[in-house]
Amino acid sequence: MADDEFTDINGKPLSLEYRFHSSFCREFIVSAPKMSLLKVMVYTCSVWLFAYAVFFVTENTAVLSAAILVTLVGMMLHIHFIKIDQETLLVIGSLGIQVSASYASGRESTTFIEMSRIKDIVINEAIYMQRVIYYLCILVKEPANPDSVSSVVPLFQSSKPRLNCLIKVYRSCQEILGQS
Repeated sequence: MADDEFTDINGKPLSLEYRFHSSFCREFIVSAPKMSLLKVMVYTCSVWLFAYAVFFVTENTAVLSAAILVTLVGMMLHIHFIKIDQETLLVIGSLGIQVSASYASGRESTTFIEMSRIKDIVINEAIYMQRVIYYLCILVKEPANPDSVSSVVPLFQSSKPRLNCLIKVYRSCQEILGQS
């Protein structure tokens, strides 16, 4: 088990933890920093101050109630559906690849792709916000024609690690795919 510090495409810190369970099984965990309490408080106070200013002008208490409700619902939705704390890639040479995402609320999303459906794992490039970024993806075979690719499954979509982190994961995955 090892732990390295990397950055995402925006320069924010990321942690890559990799575990070698056996020569055919490796797990990679990319973790982003937890939500900042200060940031949440600043957003909340901004919305509530704006609502208070509108209340002061209109003298309508529904504005304050709506601001509180919108803020609470917005935070709940953000924590449950958007903010991902960690993404996990588990590669098992004889079985397949499991991709998991853990949200800030504790909810988990898991996808499994069996090894017979995997054509390859590659580092791809894309244009994102006027710059070129790299991402790791799984090429899934088309069942009717094994030489063609039916879909591309991007990995670490939320954390968006830089190329140096992706290369480390890619090389380890290629070792396992080469053995099976």
